Amino acid sequence: MSALGRFAPSPSGRIHLGNILCALLVWLSAKQKDGEVLLRIEDLDTARCPKKYADQMCADLHWLGLDWDIGPGVGGSERSYYQSERSAIYQAVLEELKRRDLVYPCFCTRAELHAASAPHREDGQVVYAGTCRTLSTSEVQERTKLRTPALRLKVPEETWAFTDGHMGTYEENLAKDCGDFLLRRSDGMFAYQLAVVVDDAAMGVTEVVRGADLLPSTPRQLYLYHLLGRTPPKFYHFPLLLTSDGRRLSKRNADAGLDLLAERMTPEEILGKLAYLAGFNPSAEPKGVREWLADFDWAKVPMQDICIPAGLFLKRN
Repeated sequence: MSALGRFAPSPSGRIHLGNILCALLVWLSAKQKDGEVLLRIEDLDTARCPKKYADQMCADLHWLGLDWDIGPGVGGSERSYYQSERSAIYQAVLEELKRRDLVYPCFCTRAELHAASAPHREDGQVVYAGTCRTLSTSEVQERTKLRTPALRLKVPEETWAFTDGHMGTYEENLAKDCGDFLLRRSDGMFAYQLAVVVDDAAMGVTEVVRGADLLPSTPRQLYLYHLLGRTPPKFYHFPLLLTSDGRRLSKRNADAGLDLLAERMTPEEILGKLAYLAGFNPSAEPKGVREWLADFDWAKVPMQDICIPAGLFLKRN
């Protein structure tokens, strides 16, 4: 069976090297299995992700040669590949979980969640303590008059483990390591965990390639797949790209953005340097994406975060 991989960015600005590396690995991992690539626009936060950024990102991917087989402008079985247009689908799944008494309203503010006494994970994320889980019907009604609640999924005290295609075995106890997690925010925006599972299941995605910062979210998503009776994809998490001084890349890192990179380099040069950092190009030799199919191997990709050497992307070779 061939693979269906997906690249699913949130276009809140011009894509940077970290995004391009993800797209490259998604493309190579799927195509090496004679599979296809799906592009999905994760623009749930429409204020941060206006359509002009998505349009620019699509143009950038075409310029890089990282084309997709299913998604915007190509078609497929789904009506839309923009999450901002799929709210009715998420709401239907949410209603199903409500009927099964798996969802409850949460009135905790951000300040309360981040209070010093609240348990935190090693990555700084709050482990929700279940504060609102036992509210009575009358308490919920009274609090709703003052504040629109978020909605959380009840999780059991169970350990969920899986074998990542690159990072190996990973496990979490849902109750102790993350707590009841959000399905919809208090402002009505659907949460990432719900949307990504619903979409990957509906679109038939068989492998998910993404940064290692999302590794801890996988047990939550596997639990949602279980609740919805859907088969989860194979997961591959890769190390993050860091600046030469060890900071995570963001759209604030101007030198890592494609707007400046495209002025200095060809697509083949950019991809060659990324392939070098990812371990399957020994010399940063420029090549187009299809030329890397024979060389790509997950076993060559580093396990630890990757610092970009100073000056690597500053000029042509």
